[in-house]
Amino acid sequence: MRIAVTRPEEDAGPLKARLEALGHEVVMVPLLTIRPRSGVVIPRLPWQAIAVTSANGIRSLPPAHGLAKFRILTVGPQSLKAARAAGFLAEAQGGDVNGLAAYIRSSLDPGAGPILYLSGAETAGNLEGQLQAAGFSCHRAVLYDAAPATSLGETEHLLRRGEIDAVMLYSPRSAKIWHALVEAAGVSREAGNVRNFCLSRNVASVLPEGWDKQVPGTPDEQAMLALLAQAGRRG
Repeated sequence: MRIAVTRPEEDAGPLKARLEALGHEVVMVPLLTIRPRSGVVIPRLPWQAIAVTSANGIRSLPPAHGLAKFRILTVGPQSLKAARAAGFLAEAQGGDVNGLAAYIRSSLDPGAGPILYLSGAETAGNLEGQLQAAGFSCHRAVLYDAAPATSLGETEHLLRRGEIDAVMLYSPRSAKIWHALVEAAGVSREAGNVRNFCLSRNVASVLPEGWDKQVPGTPDEQAMLALLAQAGRRG
C-alpha cells in the first residue's frame, strides 16, 4: 500500500522505516512542525512524578532542567524511548492521555507531592484538569508549539489521482488539520475513500461520517500496524 504518514518529522522516521520494511510505500506529509520554546523555566520542586504525553515534551526540555532524579511516566513506546534516550529512568503507563491520568489517580497519592506535566501549547485529554479534579497539585510546563501545515503538498495530487491507499492519524488535532486541508484542496471525497487509520476513537471522531475509519483495539502504534496488516490481507 501507499501510505501517507502525517506525524511531525521528528517522530516519523522510525514509523517510516517499519512501514517500508513491511513492503509499503510511504509518503511523508507532516501536519505539524515542532518548535521548542526558549526561556522556559521549570520550578525546582519535589516532584512526585513527571508526566509526558509526547516525545516532543522530552526533546524540548531546556538543557539545565534538573529533572533526572524524578520518576517519569510516559504514555507509550515512543515517548518512553525518547525519555530513556535522554537519560531518564522512565516507564510507560496508560497508552494515551486518559489512560495515564487514570493510572496516576489509581497509583499515586495526591498528598505525596506535585505532578509536573511536560506538554506542548495544544494538548488533548486535559491531563492537568483531570489530575487537579482528583486532588493532585499539577504544574503544566509548556515547552513547545506545534505549528499546523498549510497545504498537503504533493499528497494533494496523489489523492486526486487515487494513488493514496491509507493515511495514519495520531491525534485529534492532526485529524482536524487533515480534514481541513483536504477540504481546502477539494479532495474530501478522495480522502474519505482511503483507509484512515486512527490511533483512537477520539481521533476518528474528528473525521466526517461516512469516511473509511480504522481504529485499533488499543491506542498504540503496534496495534495500528497490526490493523494495517489485517486490512492489507483483506485487500
